[in-house]
Amino acid sequence: MGKGNIGKIMGLFHKPEVIVVKESSDAKQYLLRLEQLDNKAQGELKERIEKEILITKAGIIGEDNILFELKNSGMDMVVLHDICIETQDGLTAQIDYIVITPKLNFIIECKNMIGNVEINAKGNFIRTYEFKGKKIKEGIYSPITQNERHMAIIKEKRSESKGRLMSMITRSNFESVYKPLVVLANPKTLVYDRYAPKEVKNKVIRADQLTATLRKMQSESKNYSWSRKDMLEFAEEILQYNREEHNDYIKKYEVLMADVDKTVKASASATENIPQAMNKKEEACPQCQGKLVVRNGKFGKFIGCSNYPKCKYTKNID
Repeated sequence: MGKGNIGKIMGLFHKPEVIVVKESSDAKQYLLRLEQLDNKAQGELKERIEKEILITKAGIIGEDNILFELKNSGMDMVVLHDICIETQDGLTAQIDYIVITPKLNFIIECKNMIGNVEINAKGNFIRTYEFKGKKIKEGIYSPITQNERHMAIIKEKRSESKGRLMSMITRSNFESVYKPLVVLANPKTLVYDRYAPKEVKNKVIRADQLTATLRKMQSESKNYSWSRKDMLEFAEEILQYNREEHNDYIKKYEVLMADVDKTVKASASATENIPQAMNKKEEACPQCQGKLVVRNGKFGKFIGCSNYPKCKYTKNID
């Protein structure tokens, strides 16, 4: 039997394999830092951090859900999770997933949105959810626009690493090889997209549609099919672009930490000004157990609760 026939027979017994070459714990480390800050924060800042914790937890669950779907897809693929790429011009993209299959590379933006999502006729995303008994409705940055930006940065980065001729080929063939997808990972999220533009609807799918969508797009592609070795080599090339430090997490944390430090210092300074006549029992707000601080009012100084305006307890200074 010739080698060609052996190769064909071996191909019949080829077992699809999902290879994860990079997973991430950055979001989980960020969550731990947020929880540490939450212990120090007070008032409105504490509420702001708790909201960020809620959103971060949802994001972690969502990305874990997507990874589960990919690992159980039964397809040949190489998965890279949480890749940060920077171009020579300083443009950066933090990509949730790059999924390399034999014919296509998928750039996946994962959204595990708390609450429900409306996509209006202009393609805007509006999220509605409850936080501490309050109904919050807010516009969010379009994940489709975000993913298009990621695509442009990957295209630029890939072109930078090639010679002039290969750079031209990479740019001309890029859209036929790289495909953007936005995946909504929360099974409880309702999506109202009746009036959404068709081109927006086609780019947003639910997590339970992910495997079927990847299979369909893969089967419809007329691209040359890569070997598993080719896929792994390309994954290693992407890893060479990756920056281990992610600016978005660092910047978010630094801003919150600076705000907490200011609040703690202000609270400590105000506590020093509380009259010595106050006993230990009086140093805690009798209504909410928050810290009592000296405040300035129209008629002079008074003692108030640090959780104002939620708590309006006040006491005159003797």
